[in-house]
Order: sequence, then structure tokens, then C-alpha cells
Amino acid sequence: MEHRTHELLGSVPGHISQLHSFHYGPQDSERSVYIQASLHADELPGMLVAFKLKQHMAELEAAGLLHARVCIVPIANPIGLTQQLMDVPLGRYELETLKNFNRHYADMTDAIADNLESALGEGEGDNTRIIRDRFLAALENKSPANALESLQLTLQRLACQADYVLDLHCDFNAVAHLYTTPAAWPTFEPLARYFGAHASMLATDSGGQSFDECFTLAWEQLRERFGTRFPIAYGTQSITLELRGQDDVDHELADHDSRAIVDWMTHLGMVHGEAPTLPPLPFPPTPLAAMEFLVAPHGGLLVFHAHPGDQVVCGQLVAEIIDPIEDSVHEVRATQDGMIYARSQRRMATAGMIVADLAGHESRRSGYLLAP
Repeated sequence: MEHRTHELLGSVPGHISQLHSFHYGPQDSERSVYIQASLHADELPGMLVAFKLKQHMAELEAAGLLHARVCIVPIANPIGLTQQLMDVPLGRYELETLKNFNRHYADMTDAIADNLESALGEGEGDNTRIIRDRFLAALENKSPANALESLQLTLQRLACQADYVLDLHCDFNAVAHLYTTPAAWPTFEPLARYFGAHASMLATDSGGQSFDECFTLAWEQLRERFGTRFPIAYGTQSITLELRGQDDVDHELADHDSRAIVDWMTHLGMVHGEAPTLPPLPFPPTPLAAMEFLVAPHGGLLVFHAHPGDQVVCGQLVAEIIDPIEDSVHEVRATQDGMIYARSQRRMATAGMIVADLAGHESRRSGYLLAP
């Protein structure tokens, strides 16, 4: 194991943040996995899973059973982790810029594509190496303007050459679910099964240039530009695993989730051994464009009638918004058949706030598909 420390740009003199990465496996391995946790720093279940994974990887490496290079970043957001206000963690948005820590990562496609045609050849593996080298070089040539960009660029540099990128998040109150691309779904479906994903939502471009998509979109666009003339693989396949809700920092759950990742790696041959039989998938994959945010039509006391993991039909009552002054009750109902996979932790709703997330089957949205 190799422990690396990455110093980030300080926002003011005398203040320095550090990012820590842990590296396992043979240097000459043909495949590599990058895993990070708690990019939204108020989402902590992934940090415990990363802690467990570090132990798994150390044991596998010592036994000679690890056949891939693995990089684990257990605290992906040291900046957000320090953001506390009146005993409330505020790790989703960077307080200076008010930007979401998981949006607007650098798009390096044009920099990679510049004069790329002259470097590409007939070998898919060679082309993958060329593009990865250019990806890293383009990121290294980019200078951060502030602490947030320093964090984002450091994470991108660590992950840009990996075959597989796993970003560990959670929701507010939720069942296990995930986000990935249609192209990567065959690779990650076994992980969805081991993980027990109650919802698996697929989109090539969700519109936010999030961490996972800053890699997959680059490869997708390079394939569109050059793929008819040169063989170009999907050099990085990414997935966001949502480890239930913010309160689910639990040893038993973390043991399950870390084991699911190891079992998936074993299934793909990155860990020596026989992978367990694939369990059934709790709920079929659905388009992210079919996911709908159910919003509060009025402010008031939020009372739920549906729980995360409940399958609902169109028109079914999901929640009530009760105004105890006017004695009015406003209903929030399912807008289509599907799965309620996440809901708010708040119990006092404000007008227009997201009450629950519904994984539906009928695509009705386009453009920006993510929560703010």
C-alpha cells in the first residue's frame, strides 16, 4: 500500500487542506479502480465503506489476490467537511462560491481532441493509453483559481486514468440506489445486484458535469468524433453508488456494501477467487429522464404515506402537507408508476421543495436531470 498526500490550494494564508489517497495492487496491473467517498461532505456512509475497503484491499494485496490497481480516497472533500454552522454540517455546497461540490467539473474533451487524430492508430489499447495520457496532461496544465477548483482538479487527476470510477454518496432518507450510463450498465449490473440497488437510473448526460460524468462524457464525445475512423473504447466507466440515507452510518451496512464491491471486482477478475452467485436485481434499471421530483405545493407539516423502497402507482398518495393555521391539507401524489427511492429528512415543508424522488418508467424530462 502507498499513502499519498495532496496539498490543496489554500483560500487564505495559513490555511491548508490536504487530500489523502491510498493505493493498492501491482503497478503493472492492466486494470484499475478509483473509489472515493463523501464528496458531499455531509454524506458519511461512504466514508465508513471506504474504511472497510482499505482493510479488504490491504488483506488482498498481502495475500497476492489483488489483480488490479486500486486507489481509495476515503475523504474526498476535506473542505466541505469543515463547514459546520450551529451544529449543522453544510457539506453539499462550497460556502464561498455556493457551488455544489459535485457539479461543473472541468470538461477536458477539446484539449484531449486537439491534434488527437494524428496520434491515433488501429490498436484500441494503444488509443486508450494515448487518450488517458492526454487527459492527465490536460488536467495537469490547468491551474485552479480557488480552493474548490483545486479540490476538483486533484480528484480528476487521481481518477482520469482508471478503468472504473466509483463515487460513493448517499441521499437524505433512501434505499440503496445508483446512477450510471447505459453504456456502462452491463459492467455495473453485477455490482447493482451485489449491492441490492432498489433503483438503477441511467443517463449518458445528466446535464451537471458531475464527477462521474466528467470522465464518461469525455470518452463518449471522443468516440463520436473519432470512433468511425479509429477504435476507441470506453476508457473509463463510472458509477455513483447512493448508500441509502445520511443516518445509515452503520457497521453492518458498510460491511455489506464493501463486500459487494469486492464481490463485483472478483466477478470481473480483478480479485482472485470465485465470485458469489449473482442475486436478483430488486428493481429494473430505468432512464434518469423518467425520474421525477415530487414537490410540495404548499408550506406546512410534512407527513409521509410512502416510504423509501415502496413501489407506487400513478396517483397514489405519497405525502400530505398540513397547514395547522388554515387547517388545510395538500396532497403529494405519485405522477407515474414507479419506485419511491428517496425522500426528504425535513418534516416542515416549504412551498416548492423536493419532498420525494420517484424512479419512473416514462421519460418526461430532458436537459438538466439532477437535484440542485
